[in-house]
Amino acid sequence: MKRFVLLIFMLVLCAGSAYAKEYEVKKKAGEYDVEVKIDKNPPVVGNNNIEIEIKDAAGKYITDAKVVVDYSMPAMPGMPAMNYKTDATLKGNEYKAIMNLSMSGPWNIAIKITRGGKTTTMKFNVDAR
Repeated sequence: MKRFVLLIFMLVLCAGSAYAKEYEVKKKAGEYDVEVKIDKNPPVVGNNNIEIEIKDAAGKYITDAKVVVDYSMPAMPGMPAMNYKTDATLKGNEYKAIMNLSMSGPWNIAIKITRGGKTTTMKFNVDAR
């Protein structure tokens, strides 16, 4: 009986840790190092919290930019393209927003950073489930 309980405990522990990690992307956007975290991995249909860290070449956080998250799904047979936009709000050293993915499938995400009159974009793709 102890072995059975131990086995169940190990399975629950492993299953919990398999889904605990968030979706993470790190890329260069012009002169900035950008790290994006989405609270679900893979992202899901519905609300997904997104956090964006922006650093300059010296590793200093950028906190004076306007950050917009553009997310879209390309057109498919019988369905037009879907395009959405949400502003990210600065909280501490991170910009935060909520993306509401309306259906499962491939999504294109563009993080647009505007600072000093110049806009830089970081792009990546996710597959929502």
